[in-house]
Amino acid sequence: MSFLVAEWRRLAIANYEVEPQILQKYLPKYTELDIWNGKAYVSVVAFMFKNTKVLGVKVPFHINFEEANLRFYVRHKSAGKWKRGVVFISEIVPKFAIAAVANLLYKEHYSAMPMRHVWFDNEKELLTKYEWRYKGSWQRFEIRSEANLLEIPSGSDTEFITEHYWGYSRINAHKTVEYEVTHPRWHHYKVKDYEIQVDFANLYGHEFAHLSQAIPDSVMLAEGSPITVESRKILAVQ
Repeated sequence: MSFLVAEWRRLAIANYEVEPQILQKYLPKYTELDIWNGKAYVSVVAFMFKNTKVLGVKVPFHINFEEANLRFYVRHKSAGKWKRGVVFISEIVPKFAIAAVANLLYKEHYSAMPMRHVWFDNEKELLTKYEWRYKGSWQRFEIRSEANLLEIPSGSDTEFITEHYWGYSRINAHKTVEYEVTHPRWHHYKVKDYEIQVDFANLYGHEFAHLSQAIPDSVMLAEGSPITVESRKILAVQ
C-alpha cells in the first residue's frame, strides 16, 4: 500500500538559477546535482493537495490543503541507471500534524503556517493564487494563464522541472531517505503574467536573499494529477 495517495493540482512553479555551491550543504549522500543546460535551479512551488489519504485513510480536516515549497533537483545512480529526484529545502503546509509526520518519517523540512488560495476560471483565463503567512506578513505567488490545457513538449524546461519522480532527504552524513512519487505525465497552461512576493531571506536563509529581487528564469503552471508517495527506503553503506 502506498504511504500517501492524493491529487496535486494547479502547481505554480517559479525557477531560479543559483550557484551550485549554495546547494552543496543540502545535498543528501549518494546524490548529485541534476544540472539543466549548464544551470542549477531552485524552484518555488505552490499547489493544492486534494482527496488526500494516508495509508488508505482520509484524516478529517487533512484532506484538502495548500502547500508551498522550495526545492532543487538531484539524481542518484542505482543499478547503472539514473533516478531523477528533488530535495526540499523547505515545505510549508497549514496543518501541524502533516508537518510532524513528514518530518518524522521522511526527514523532510516541513513547517505549519496559515495558508489560503484563490482559483478563478473563465473560458479564456485562469487566475491561480497561493498565499502563506510568515511572521504576520502574507507571502504571495500568483499566476494568470490561458485556459487551454497543453501537452508539455519533450526536451523543454517544463519537462525537466516536472519529470522528477523521486524524493531524497538527508538523515546524516552517511544516510539518505529515498522515496518514489508516481504520477502520469502532466499537462500545463501557458503563463500570461505572474507576481511573486516572497521574503526568501527570512523564509529560506540568507544565501537565498537575492532571489527576492531576482527575475525567475521561467514560470510555469502545471495542471497536476493523482499521485502516490511510496514507502521510504534508507540509502546507506552496507
